[in-house]
Amino acid sequence: MMDCMSHLSISELLNEYDRALDYTTSLTADLSASEISWRADENSSAIGWHLGHQPAVSHFMVRNLTAAEPPVDAELDALMDSATAATDRGTLPELARLRGYRDEVADRVRFHVRNIDAGNVGAPAQLRIIAHTMMTAIINHEYQHSKWIGEVRSEVHGKDLPVIVNSEHLIEVDGYWMVQA
Repeated sequence: MMDCMSHLSISELLNEYDRALDYTTSLTADLSASEISWRADENSSAIGWHLGHQPAVSHFMVRNLTAAEPPVDAELDALMDSATAATDRGTLPELARLRGYRDEVADRVRFHVRNIDAGNVGAPAQLRIIAHTMMTAIINHEYQHSKWIGEVRSEVHGKDLPVIVNSEHLIEVDGYWMVQA
């Protein structure tokens, strides 16, 4: 049944997830703290907010769709939620904390999705379908915000964009990279 639904396995989606995370890292690795926290105005979000928003959404999806567990960092979850008004997104944590948050969430995503892939969960067939759809959304969300990070990187800070890792599973839709799962 799963083969009819998709041509990508959960394992392949996890590889694509790592590619998406690596791309975001390449967009920000050489930026200064001031470049990470720069905002056009109080109604705009800084690169740092996007760096925290991506994992906040990923972990929210994992812990609400597949595995009930507490937040990795409840304070960052609240700050990085889209429901938090842009005017309230100005005080960002240190970059090290954001990177640690991203890493911990990525570890939690991989852990739970690998458990689902191995069938080490209740309702393994049902959760496999949910995990497939969820991972596709998580990957595409990562690239969505990476595009916006890239725009600020190039248009505001005048830095070249890194080359996106080539994958036969990526397509471009309306200027956004997406995994075609």
